[in-house]
Amino acid sequence: MHGKRIVNAYKTVDKMQSYSLKDAVKLVKENAKAKFDETIDLAINLGVDPKHADQMVRGVCSLPHGNGKTVRVAVLAQGEKADEAKAAGADVVGAENLIDSILAGKVDFDRCIATPDMMGLAGRVARVLGPKGLMPNPKLGTVTMDVANAVKKAKAGEVQYRVEKNGIVHAGIAKASFSEDQIYDNAKTFIDAIIKAKPAGAKGVYMKKISLSSTMGVGLKVDSSAL
Repeated sequence: MHGKRIVNAYKTVDKMQSYSLKDAVKLVKENAKAKFDETIDLAINLGVDPKHADQMVRGVCSLPHGNGKTVRVAVLAQGEKADEAKAAGADVVGAENLIDSILAGKVDFDRCIATPDMMGLAGRVARVLGPKGLMPNPKLGTVTMDVANAVKKAKAGEVQYRVEKNGIVHAGIAKASFSEDQIYDNAKTFIDAIIKAKPAGAKGVYMKKISLSSTMGVGLKVDSSAL
């Protein structure tokens, strides 16, 4: 059973229709009426099988307006690089002490960045960070000597994405309090990033289905042909 708010919301939309991205943004924002600032989610069903290495879709995307989420960043570094990370706004910075803290079960961060010389140390916590999607990775820009820039990007709303086993990639790309233009810009930027990330092994239709929704609101199909 749907609540009264959802029932009323669906009176304003057609669940079977595919909307233009602009129209979908407008309707999802209008129907995001929860008592908190709902997250706007974008989900894309891709024509890939991630079990095959040449069909994996994974990367990072810098959203022009951020995603409205407060990101806690941990940096595995020492000396001068640790100082740079702190100055850039990292929430947790350390070396051996950070590893010990993670092994003790304290993983109070959303992104983990490491300098290359720390990766041997990071290997000790791979079993903890890996399943959480937090293991530093050069392909995602989280293993780098430019820790200051990596911290700033993470804080500014850079989102990481990875296709799930059923071929879906999704991300929270905005908050309902954002303007329609800001939500549209972020959504378009994320979709463009996924298009550019099309793997060599992808055959047939790549972008099969796109949907836009808010945390407690309606979910709408987006017309992918126009994108």
